[in-house]
Formats: sequence, structure tokens, C-alpha cells
Amino acid sequence: MTVSYPAVAPIVLLSLSNVFMTFAWYGHLKHKGAALFTVILISWGIAFFEYCLAVPANRIGHQVYSAAQLKTIQEVITLTIFVGFSTFYLKETVSLNTVIGFVFIAVGAAFVFRG
Repeated sequence: MTVSYPAVAPIVLLSLSNVFMTFAWYGHLKHKGAALFTVILISWGIAFFEYCLAVPANRIGHQVYSAAQLKTIQEVITLTIFVGFSTFYLKETVSLNTVIGFVFIAVGAAFVFRG
């Protein structure tokens, strides 16, 4: 079984883009003393790099995936990265209920890929 570049590249690029976006959206939570306007500007700067990865990921991925499938891939990646981010960067505990909720979302995502 050969895996094609258009099938794998979006997964890699979306994973990298989600690291940037997670920091843009949630990284400032460790710096609550920073001015909101400053945090917004820094978040926009970080998000620029997210877009530089996400846009090509979707352009390349649309050769083999539908838009709904690309969005589903992105959401599952987002949840996966978020769990790691909140655990290791924010030092927050991920509850069993959160894990169960994310599993239900992943099960729902699987239906998007069924025939």
C-alpha cells in the first residue's frame, strides 16, 4: 500500500499549524498580567504562521479529501494537540469526562470517512 503526498502532507501541515494556533489561542493564559491588546497582537503574529501551514494543507489535501474530511482531520488534530498543550504547557489535568467527550468526537469524526 503506497501513501501519496497529497494524503499525508495535509496531516503533517495541519498538525504543525495546530501547534501554532493552540499557542495563539491559549498560550497567553500563562501570562495573565500582559495587557490584552499586547496579547492580541502577539496572537495574531503567531496565527500568521498557522495560516501559512493550514492554507497549503487544505489546498494540497483537497486533491484526495473532501472539505468535510479536511475539517474533520483538523478538528481531531486540534483536540489531540490541545490535550498535550493543556497538560504539558498549562499544567492542567485532563479529566476523564474530557477524554470521554473527545473520544465521542473522534467516533463522530470516523463517520465522516465512512463510504
